[in-house]
Amino acid sequence: MTALPVIDVSALASPHLSARTAAAVGLGQACREIGFFYAVNHGIPEATREDIFAAARAFFALPVAAKEECSIKRSRHNRGYVALEGERLNEGSARSDFKEAFNVGLELAADNPEVIAGKPFRGVNLWPALPGWRETVLAYYDACWALGRRIHHGFALDLGIAEDFFEDKLDAPMATLRMLHYPPQPQSQDRAPDSGAGTHTDYGNLTILATDGVAGLQVRARSGDWLDAPHIPGTFVCNIGDCLMRWTNDVYVSTPHRVAIPVQDRYSVAFFLDPNPDARVEVLRSCIGPGASPKYQPTSGADYLRERLTATYDHLKDRA
Repeated sequence: MTALPVIDVSALASPHLSARTAAAVGLGQACREIGFFYAVNHGIPEATREDIFAAARAFFALPVAAKEECSIKRSRHNRGYVALEGERLNEGSARSDFKEAFNVGLELAADNPEVIAGKPFRGVNLWPALPGWRETVLAYYDACWALGRRIHHGFALDLGIAEDFFEDKLDAPMATLRMLHYPPQPQSQDRAPDSGAGTHTDYGNLTILATDGVAGLQVRARSGDWLDAPHIPGTFVCNIGDCLMRWTNDVYVSTPHRVAIPVQDRYSVAFFLDPNPDARVEVLRSCIGPGASPKYQPTSGADYLRERLTATYDHLKDRA
């Protein structure tokens, strides 16, 4: 495979099972062979996409002190601003990623019972003092959440389980909307090919990524070769993560990828759809072949995500 497949996901909303199934077959093939695909005809307006990039640029242009007022270090729930070089996705690397980010989770009020109880990944979002910023970000969050759930209907059809199997596992998810800024490489520093974002696989079920046209994302094919994932207007780059791989007993395999430091400022917006905190992540029976056994023990969505994040963030390593 020399290029990522492009899949028309509009058929997943068809009233006809045959049309939904045909789209599901394409998704399943992509998830088995490369773990990545471009989603086209996804239903999210271009204006909604343009608005989120404008919001990202506005935030990252703020002075460092203003950004640090929303620091992720002030949240126990993976929300807020991650400073430049505050994360190392490639755990084997000696250097941190040369990027900054801002994380937004499911919007919950301070008086929400789960927030008051201090449940994992159930906190309030941190919002900068930018007019209309919160509303723009949440509108994009909701649009990606709806698209992600629709794509999971396709996964379910392909895997031979009830089409709505994932619905009650994604109705209050630990989904994270992450705005990312990759500054150009400082000329005085010698950095590795993956030092924008280190070589890694994603943790959750599904990632929906919007890019700005500046090159950087690369995907490692099953052959070991690195493939560029160029910007295709009107599409999202989607990939499955380790949690869905776990659910499918490695029928779907998550794929390592990386981001090189660009020659100019690069922005991207990723929506990571992780399951509900209390969702039981257990190998699907339909994914266990004759005479085979589950490769993974059951866990919860929260326990699995906590384990992965602790290995990634410098500020969480300090707490461990």
